[in-house]
Amino acid sequence: MPEYRIKLVILLTVYVLLSTFSLVPADMEDLDQVRESLDKSLMTVAQIGEYVDTGRCKEVQTAFDQLKADFPEIAGPNLNDLDSFIEAEILRCEGDYVKAAATYGRFMDHFPDNKFYDLALERQFQIATAFLAGRKRPILGIFKIKGYAEGVRIMESITYRKTLHDPEGIGIRAAVAVAQSYQDRKLYDEAYYRWAEIHDQHRTNSLGRQALLNMARCRQALYRGHQYDTSDLIGRPLNPESYYNSAKSCYQKFKQQYPEDADDYKIEQKLNEIEEQLAWKQFEIGRYYQERGNVLSANLYYRMVVDRWPRTNIAALARKMLMPGSGTEENTQ
Repeated sequence: MPEYRIKLVILLTVYVLLSTFSLVPADMEDLDQVRESLDKSLMTVAQIGEYVDTGRCKEVQTAFDQLKADFPEIAGPNLNDLDSFIEAEILRCEGDYVKAAATYGRFMDHFPDNKFYDLALERQFQIATAFLAGRKRPILGIFKIKGYAEGVRIMESITYRKTLHDPEGIGIRAAVAVAQSYQDRKLYDEAYYRWAEIHDQHRTNSLGRQALLNMARCRQALYRGHQYDTSDLIGRPLNPESYYNSAKSCYQKFKQQYPEDADDYKIEQKLNEIEEQLAWKQFEIGRYYQERGNVLSANLYYRMVVDRWPRTNIAALARKMLMPGSGTEENTQ
């Protein structure tokens, strides 16, 4: 476990313990004794993190038993809730991430008011992050495959439990992790819709800016070349909704909403790339007709390139390709 995760465990436990001690009136508890108990609990939790990190699972159980003995308030009125959490921790220590994630989930389902609820969510997030990074999971007890799907499932269960509205919350962190994973694996269609969901919730902050930019990138990446339709670039004819979801529209919205960032992210260059892609498609159609001796149709497409995208490099090439004898080669200057 990376050092920052161990620190996270410690901080969360501090919160739990402080919440517990805050219920005790100051005149009933000596302050020095509270500090001593808190220091002792932190040492125990730090040891647990080290044991999990190194796979020393028996020590994990022993340390938790000691924590319960020293701080019975942590377990609450029902010892089964903490035992359920400990079971999940040991499974994670043993490397059985699938069962550990499921056990954390059952713990949160059955004990939603437990003080370790948020820590269980963080544990699930760590497991899902490992799967999205390529950690393998067993199949049929024989084979192992990369656990991308398991990581997505766990992350989406986290977003189900927590709202997406908090830009710093674990719910939105899980949603971003899923979107980024899809994009990194070139599953651009899935990534686009995840980023769109995030953008809908965070239009006015930096997270919304990141989501909108990635929406545009995913749509442009979905375009497969001049042999295919251009709906991902500019939408479909007579379908305003499809244009709204296109790469060009997303880049233009980014330019309008975040003008101060447009230069840093080379938005104008991206829009020019789309113009070049559109022009190239029409140019290729013109060349197709030219190769088959259809001068009139070829010139119509070359002329279309010149008229619609005059600033592109392809337009300059199309001017040279215009052929005499069809009536469309005039006014090419």
